[in-house]
Amino acid sequence: MDTLLLSRIQFGANISFHILFPTITIALGWMLLFFKLRFTATGEKKWMHAYMFWVKIFALSFAMGVVSGITMSFQFGTNWPGFMETVGNVAGPLLAYEIMTAFFLEAVFLGIMLFGASRVKSWVHTLATFLVAFGTTMSTFWIIVLNSWMHTPQGYELIDGVVHATNWFEIIFNPSMPYRLVHMMLASGLTVAFLIAGISALRILWGDRGEDVKAALRVGIIAGAALIPLQILAGDFHGLNTLEHQPAKVAAMEGNWDTGPNTPLVLFAIPDEAARENTYEIAIPNLASLILTHKADGVVPGLNDFVTEDGEVLHPRVAPVFYSFRIMVGTGMAMLLLSWGGVYLLRRYGAGDMPKVSLYAFCAMSFSGWIATLAGWYTTEIGRQPWLVSGVLSTKDAVSDVPAGMVLSTLIGYLVVYGALILAYIGVITYLARKATKGEQLVTRAYPRSGEANIKALVPGE
Repeated sequence: MDTLLLSRIQFGANISFHILFPTITIALGWMLLFFKLRFTATGEKKWMHAYMFWVKIFALSFAMGVVSGITMSFQFGTNWPGFMETVGNVAGPLLAYEIMTAFFLEAVFLGIMLFGASRVKSWVHTLATFLVAFGTTMSTFWIIVLNSWMHTPQGYELIDGVVHATNWFEIIFNPSMPYRLVHMMLASGLTVAFLIAGISALRILWGDRGEDVKAALRVGIIAGAALIPLQILAGDFHGLNTLEHQPAKVAAMEGNWDTGPNTPLVLFAIPDEAARENTYEIAIPNLASLILTHKADGVVPGLNDFVTEDGEVLHPRVAPVFYSFRIMVGTGMAMLLLSWGGVYLLRRYGAGDMPKVSLYAFCAMSFSGWIATLAGWYTTEIGRQPWLVSGVLSTKDAVSDVPAGMVLSTLIGYLVVYGALILAYIGVITYLARKATKGEQLVTRAYPRSGEANIKALVPGE
């Protein structure tokens, strides 16, 4: 295992850990705003109870995301110096825009959002919640802009091997950016919807019949049921855009080796890159052509088109892209079935009396959004190989000359720490749910004149 492969694994491990937490905070900020607005509009304490429970998880997720993002950014210099040397004139400003428009908002107003409910007027606290949610979305926007530009670069020129910006509008609104942004926002919404539904179902199974828990469960299920068909539609549009601009990635996703019409949809196979064929293939005739071109006889690109005459492979490794894409789609289908079934059960039984088997199912799917997000991210990022910036900078040309042993040692350190932090994160969420179930809940007193909320923690028996 050389420095290139180890550096790729290390950066992949870092970004895999980091992306878990923004995926929660992006949509959870807006969900908290919804809870607060419902409390303001109705005066029902259940909404403020829900807000005060989930704002703790937001704060925890936010802290984990910030810390892991810092370690990831250092790797641009330690592992990938060629990246900033070549495209720093584009990447640097975009990362700076994220800090100026997103982190400043979050840093300034996060304290008010977390601790100001009883110290400022209600509308000020609501405004702070909105600005934090808006800040997380702006952070997503600029990161997706940079990542999308790396996939579909435009608005630049190369001078002595260095990228210089010529049109910032084209850089920001590059061909794949709108599709990736919508796909990511919906992925975050689904992650939060199933997390809220799963943790709320767990609390009900533990005996918590509070109105706030039932309201949160209802919101999570309905949000998941509403977002999953939108995500499927957005995924279709994203796939068509990828077919146009990154056909090698689509060929790997489909496990298709030869370009041609009437391409079957491969449900399962074991891709064999040495023989350049699939073994144990299970496929539906014509369906890949129909999905990708909307015609049964549409032409789908094959992987064999991306091999040069001297044998150089210009497509990504097939197996990781092929399998991760199917994990993403399979998780999405499970989300669709469970959320729509959950809506039916809500209508029939109500949030507090749903069958236990359905509650256990939502518990099991609490972190399903993480699985789908990681699988989709692997599909996207591995599918870009061998390019770091498509057509501009290859991955092998950007890696540092740090000894492989040094990269391996730090990689092991990262994996140990990240594994412990993930377990601790899930443990803290479970602890908060157990604590709330035992009655150590937050109580809201609404003052009719000012509309301010005075929040205090009650211990059992007080």
